[in-house]
Amino acid sequence: MAHEALRPEFRNLIDEHAPVRQIGTGFTFTEGPIWHPREHYLLFSDMPADVRRRWDRAGVREVLRPSNKGNGMTYDAGLNLLVCEHSTSSVARFTPDGRREVLASHFEGKELNSPNDLCVGPDGSIYFTDPWYGRMPHYGVERPRELGWQGVFRIRPGREGRDPDLLVDRFMFSMPNGLCFSPDGSLLYVNDTEQTNIRVFDVEADGSLRNGRIFASGIKDSLKPGVPDGMKCDQSGNVWVTAPGGLWVYNPQGQLIGKVSIPELPANLHWGGENWRTLFVCASTSVYAVDTIIGPCNEPFMRADAGGAQTASVPAPGGSGAAPSPAADTSLSLDPSRCALIIQDMQNDVVMDGGAFAESGSPQHCREQNAIANAARLAEHCRRLGIPVIHVWFVCPPGHAGVTLNAPLFEGLVEANAMVEGSWGAQPVPGLEARPGDHVVRKTRMSAWEGTNLETILKAQGRDILIETGAWTNMSIEHTARTGADKGYVMIIPEDACSTMNADWHRASIDYAMQNVAAVTNVDEVIRALGV
Repeated sequence: MAHEALRPEFRNLIDEHAPVRQIGTGFTFTEGPIWHPREHYLLFSDMPADVRRRWDRAGVREVLRPSNKGNGMTYDAGLNLLVCEHSTSSVARFTPDGRREVLASHFEGKELNSPNDLCVGPDGSIYFTDPWYGRMPHYGVERPRELGWQGVFRIRPGREGRDPDLLVDRFMFSMPNGLCFSPDGSLLYVNDTEQTNIRVFDVEADGSLRNGRIFASGIKDSLKPGVPDGMKCDQSGNVWVTAPGGLWVYNPQGQLIGKVSIPELPANLHWGGENWRTLFVCASTSVYAVDTIIGPCNEPFMRADAGGAQTASVPAPGGSGAAPSPAADTSLSLDPSRCALIIQDMQNDVVMDGGAFAESGSPQHCREQNAIANAARLAEHCRRLGIPVIHVWFVCPPGHAGVTLNAPLFEGLVEANAMVEGSWGAQPVPGLEARPGDHVVRKTRMSAWEGTNLETILKAQGRDILIETGAWTNMSIEHTARTGADKGYVMIIPEDACSTMNADWHRASIDYAMQNVAAVTNVDEVIRALGV
């Protein structure tokens, strides 16, 4: 199932061919996915069935029945579970030991409609929407409405159990639904299912909202079912919202940049996984997962443990989320005037789904490493510092004339008709194209040195420290590092900007062979060592 890039930057967020995996099905109507940052499991709601379920590697199981027809869920900084309950018209908090507390249920003496979705602000305030869905059959418990309008509210810290603050005009929204903060917490996005739009508000220092305006509109399609419902912001400020056919993604300027295809009608979404690069989507009778290049906006619960201590966190934009390699030199210091960056073999045939070597597992490992985004982030930093960026591409003439078949790798290259000049497979992956001022070196062997002008470029610019990224770790990257060390160059390997066919082969190269010829580190450490 291919996704649709409407603007080039969408390809920096998700692989257009990223598979959408069904991780559970047979439910009634799924909603409210939320990932536990310490114990690594997903909770989700099944409103009509009145059940809360959990998914982990062991499968799906029930954790609460009845669940008061819970809908949207999140955690606070103490990892208390916050739930919008349709049956009780309440926002409830469940402590880790299972105690339930009602945080909001009434406004001005009248019962709330049915809290639908919620998020936690930087100061710990809980923001939630309150449409009528939970007073309808199927999704909730049919009963008369006490409020004659549908609002957006906030529960301030220390005011739990009292009336929440009404944040917008009572009649601004027809059906307020999903909501999320921008990465810095200065903006709150709220969508309206009936109006098929998204509004954005400035968040004042006291947590109130002002300057509400339309961010995106016309989120509908006469030929496809789907409406604005769940919504989340990624770490670069792009807004992902459920919509016809799947998820629509808007950049911070409100431009629609791409669409993620989902097999069923989606209702809500949230990132999770051990490196926060798995997007979980609740869609009708199922729950789906799709790997992304980018991760989520860093919410308070993502950096908290059960006692409120700051422990786990979402990686910085483009980060892999992995801990620094044990071999990383945390005292690394680099002179930018001596450095050059090499981006090697990051081409479609090598690391992309649909490429000649896709069945090797290389696209999956590249995603696991977040290698494309990490290399792109490092390249941008190097360009700002005037550090040469050198792209090394494996490119063969049609028919592979001149390629010596002396090793299985080269035999496989010819058999797969891979890396042919002018083909899609030989092109650089989206996001790692050569920019004006970059250098391009073409080769037909594993090492970037063999038969190329790489050393001529380096000597002309007086560069003797090489920061090497790309694919595959245990082949081209290792060959180039070994030869570079023999030639007298200082080799730096940010391992989270490298990938191969699987984690075992990657670690074997990084943890053993590379230790003797290079300084193994990570992208964040290289950026720190280079300075601003």
